[in-house]
Amino acid sequence: MSDDAEQDPGSYPIEGTALVKTAALASVPAARVPALLARVQADLGPRIDAYRRRYERIAAEPERETFLVEPDHWEAVADRVGLTERERDAVVRAHEAAVERIGSGSGRREEFDTALEIRSGVVIGVEDGDEAETNGDEPNADGD
Repeated sequence: MSDDAEQDPGSYPIEGTALVKTAALASVPAARVPALLARVQADLGPRIDAYRRRYERIAAEPERETFLVEPDHWEAVADRVGLTERERDAVVRAHEAAVERIGSGSGRREEFDTALEIRSGVVIGVEDGDEAETNGDEPNADGD
């Protein structure tokens, strides 16, 4: 039960092919990508209810939710988290690659690709206590 907080950058909802693709294409060292994603997740996670109310949620899974946001959304996130332009670009690539992967897995890849032409994607990890709204019949309910 040792805490490896110094070695573990923290949790983030992007994995597999999306993470590898980002590391290969990013203008930052690949080893830094997980720490950047963890910093962004730490900022976005507590804001998930606001995202549910403000943005279109295009996918809801037990461990993460995916939203479409305005293209300049990431500038505000980068300012809050203290990302450089290159770091921000790496994070954007990671989130958009994850959205593409989620689209492929759900048979909605073309729809998601088209949406990403005019908007940006955000994938937010969901903690166990946050799942309540993901289990409803209406993923974009306006009430509450």
